[in-house]
Amino acid sequence: MERLRSSPLHANISTALDKHLESIHVVQARRKDEIVNPSNRQRHGPPRCQDERVVLALAVALRALCQATRKARTVLWCAFQMTLPK
Repeated sequence: MERLRSSPLHANISTALDKHLESIHVVQARRKDEIVNPSNRQRHGPPRCQDERVVLALAVALRALCQATRKARTVLWCAFQMTLPK
């Protein structure tokens, strides 16, 4: 889009996209932690405290990813509108 405009886009656009990519990496890491978690999920009884922490961390990361995705979509739409010829 910067090439189409012949000028750089606003700094907030690249910041939002960087934050979105960072959020994706955090969710991937939390998901990996959940999969690698050494607890045996076949046991019966109340969930272990460690399991709850891992799942809660994943939920927090997913929430941050959702917010970053909304912001990225908005800034991409703004960048697209600024790129269109008048």
